[in-house]
Amino acid sequence: MGLQGTGFLLQCYLMLAVAMYFDLGEQEEKCIIEEIPENTLVTGHFLMEPWDPKTFSHSPHFGVTVRVRDPNYEVQMSKRYGKLGKFTFTAHASGQHYFCFQTNSTRFAVFAQDKVKLHLDIQMGEHLTDPNTVKAKDHLQTLEDSLIHLTEQMVYITRQQEYQREKEEVFRQISEETNSKVLWWAVVQTFLLLSVGFWQMKRLKDFFIAKKLV
Repeated sequence: MGLQGTGFLLQCYLMLAVAMYFDLGEQEEKCIIEEIPENTLVTGHFLMEPWDPKTFSHSPHFGVTVRVRDPNYEVQMSKRYGKLGKFTFTAHASGQHYFCFQTNSTRFAVFAQDKVKLHLDIQMGEHLTDPNTVKAKDHLQTLEDSLIHLTEQMVYITRQQEYQREKEEVFRQISEETNSKVLWWAVVQTFLLLSVGFWQMKRLKDFFIAKKLV
């Protein structure tokens, strides 16, 4: 594969995956926001671990609650997991989705520190099957799966571009409405200034006539 093809695939991967980690305290909730197009499959993997692995306790009561809210801030998914897990859902509307993670009520006395580290990997669109399963198939089937995967990724990229165009159109409409309001406000200000000026000139003229200065 050429350098340009490798760069394109790397760019697609960066667009389709979000990997990060952050700290969580006792019963603390943290959220991240992702822009997701409509009808997009989202898969998330997470793992919680202490900063000091030597202090880790395999407590069955320790876990995290995952909540996903749509652009209208309605709960689309809410489920409690252990220290690791996987969640999957399909976005029903385009816009900002909120991924919130909250630890349960188990105290962090099992750790040397009062915070844990949560690793998070969010992927959007369809993904390849288990690599072990792919290796077991023949070469032709593997190529077919790769082509299907690339096709699905291109569909996701097309949806993402359409969503961005929709956002640009909304922004353009808002800009035009704002410019129109600013223009009318300038016209109103000019009319008020001219009216006040003519009124002051008339009052001054009436004053001079009353005082017989003209």
